[in-house]
Amino acid sequence: MDGARTGIGRFSLEGTVAIVTGASRGIGAAIATGLAEAGAAVHGISRTGDGPSGIVHHKCDVADTAAIGPCMQTLGRAATRIDILVNAAGASFPPVPGDGDPDEINRFERTLRVDLTAPYAFTLAALPYFRAAGGGAVLNVTSINSTLGFPGNPGYVAAKAGLAGLTRALAVDLAVDRVRVNALAPGYVHTRMTEASHADPALHERRRRRTALGRWGQPDDMIGAAIFLVSPAAAYITGQELFVDGGWTINGLEST
Repeated sequence: MDGARTGIGRFSLEGTVAIVTGASRGIGAAIATGLAEAGAAVHGISRTGDGPSGIVHHKCDVADTAAIGPCMQTLGRAATRIDILVNAAGASFPPVPGDGDPDEINRFERTLRVDLTAPYAFTLAALPYFRAAGGGAVLNVTSINSTLGFPGNPGYVAAKAGLAGLTRALAVDLAVDRVRVNALAPGYVHTRMTEASHADPALHERRRRRTALGRWGQPDDMIGAAIFLVSPAAAYITGQELFVDGGWTINGLEST
């Protein structure tokens, strides 16, 4: 990534190749589209292998860690180089209400596999391509759950907190390879994952009022921060987590 560009060119991704996991819908699809609009050649990865136009889509289940290496080899042959990796794929498997859920440990481990182990596996698989390109940028999509405790879904909170820590650890380890690693932490964004609370009038209003800017986020709200963090404009930034949450995490008292 060229840190010597000036003006608006600092945010240009022309000539780069980006891989975006979870690119079929929601935040991943929005970021993939935004990177393409900024000039990157974007390859999307998802279970369905489909998504927005203007992106080359590949089918891969990120929960199957054994499939990640071969998937990246296929991408490497198709893309010839890799400059950017966005780990946007995520899943939430809330526990069944009540005590004694016999599947709770499996649910917990499955959440960590998708939301924490897969980003690490993709980063390791992309590293040889980053080295060949002379450097690169990794962007992990975390959550406000990475720093705050939320009820009823310990696996998701643990995974996102772990991903924030992994971001810092990899930023240190991969600096020698000129690979920057940062995180983007969304607040309450209207996606399929949050559809139930978005559609519930009482929950919708509680989350809206808790957000300082007074509204839920949309997937497109994530695009600007994502472009910035993987672009030459952020050439001296690594190991950071940028909260794009409408002011959720800084709002100390819910408005009346």
